[in-house]
Amino acid sequence: MAIIEEIIRLEDDGTISFGDYLSEEKKKAENFKVDSDMYNVKTHNEITRLEKNGKLLIETVPGAVVHNLAVNESAMDFKLIGADDTRVTVELEPEQLYKVVINDINIGNVKSTIAGKVIFSLDLDEEHKIIQIIKCL
Repeated sequence: MAIIEEIIRLEDDGTISFGDYLSEEKKKAENFKVDSDMYNVKTHNEITRLEKNGKLLIETVPGAVVHNLAVNESAMDFKLIGADDTRVTVELEPEQLYKVVINDINIGNVKSTIAGKVIFSLDLDEEHKIIQIIKCL
């Protein structure tokens, strides 16, 4: 699992992979259609951002590669590769409690903001981190 040469792609299992944290040059892919949804990606070494239907879905600072992103009503799952300390912002339901799990370790519960943002940081390297953000019922 490395850089996504196409910037964004649909995997065989229906998940989405995107990003290029090694590029110093800004790259983007617009109007990538999956079912009835439209995705836009901006990526380079400073930031990777994915929007779904014009709304933020996930952003990393600095940039990263996201593999196998899957989102449903109760969870968001993905694998993340990058370099350095990385801030991850995802936009989910407003003012909702979520459990954040990294490599099967529960790092705690986070309440999303009034805008629905969940923000956390982690140290990335060439080994992927498995991230789960699970809605607390």
